[in-house]
Amino acid sequence: MAKAKDTAAKGQDAAARRKAPLATPSSFGSNEIRDISGGLNALLADVFALYVKTKNFHWHVSGPHFRDYHLLLDDQAGEIYAMTDDIAERVRKIGGTTIRSIGHIARLQRLKDNNADYVEPLDMLGELREDNRALVESMRAVHDLCDESNDVATASLIENWIDQTEKRIWFLFEASRRAGSGGH
Repeated sequence: MAKAKDTAAKGQDAAARRKAPLATPSSFGSNEIRDISGGLNALLADVFALYVKTKNFHWHVSGPHFRDYHLLLDDQAGEIYAMTDDIAERVRKIGGTTIRSIGHIARLQRLKDNNADYVEPLDMLGELREDNRALVESMRAVHDLCDESNDVATASLIENWIDQTEKRIWFLFEASRRAGSGGH
């Protein structure tokens, strides 16, 4: 009988824990948590979308510069993917919740997918360059939210991500320059 009560009590405890909110202690107010988490989650959705597009182009690039572009896009995809965990964990650290599914990503992402059967290699690089440029602008907007809330930790992370993204833009630009365009 005592064992049955113990089992029932454990079952009730587990049910209560499943219903309990993820109440991470935070020094931010509920509006700040909502705004910063919302900005970071939209950023996270865009980062996932950019990662998948970069890998898509990595897998499907062709032509005389195949090896160079293939390796460049693989390096960039790895760097982009590395941001995802840091973004999601920052959302949790400040007391928010983050994306939970591919569907959630699709609802939040602002960068457009590319489902074309074939894309010219230089068009791939140009599209990724513009997507990275849009990502920088989104990062700056979230940085502004962080500044308003004195969230220096998130702002500091974003500054590093902006630097990484600007490097990707630079590499994509240089890799896509045509012969005779003034490059050395």
